[in-house]
Amino acid sequence: MSIRLGDIAPDFEQDSSIGHIRFHEWLGNSWGVLFSHPADFTPVCTTELGLTAKLKDAFAERGVKAIALSVDPAESHIKWIDDINETQDTQVNFPILADADRKVSGLYDLIHPNANDTLTVRSLFIIDPNKKVRLIITYPASTGRNFNEILRVIDSLQLTDNHKVATPANWQDGDEVVIVPSLQDPDEIQQRFPKGYRAVKSYLRLTPQPNH
Repeated sequence: MSIRLGDIAPDFEQDSSIGHIRFHEWLGNSWGVLFSHPADFTPVCTTELGLTAKLKDAFAERGVKAIALSVDPAESHIKWIDDINETQDTQVNFPILADADRKVSGLYDLIHPNANDTLTVRSLFIIDPNKKVRLIITYPASTGRNFNEILRVIDSLQLTDNHKVATPANWQDGDEVVIVPSLQDPDEIQQRFPKGYRAVKSYLRLTPQPNH
């Protein structure tokens, strides 16, 4: 099964490090970040899970729940969490799905035979409160994820969902944004962007970031 942007994130029931999870029910009205790991006790993923735990407040400020996945059983996850807490100086505060039967891995297309026919690839999904998939990134096993980028994309998605803007290259929260080309009504532009805008080209209009 292949998942594309805009698809409804597949629902599932699966065991985890905190017990049985019904995904859509667990997610509720929150945004979600679902990210997979090839196996427990892997070094790069140990650092990623530790950093995710440290970013608890940053995720909470954005209304985001994090959930990880590995194909090992829950008992293994709990032992791995002890290692993560010890080596990363944190406390893992989110569930890790125990996908030993590969059920979730199949739903989310996480087994790539040309990479490894038994272990999941390191994909990450951002899912909005309507359960739609808004971002998919797949990393090689050797490269740790950039969680600053994950937070940046969430900021962009939440901003652009509420305003008729897009965010330019390397945008950071607080930078100028782009007025979408489809917005042409001068009265609406003035109402939405009272600070005005500068037209670099007719199709490239930059304005101060609106309030979230």
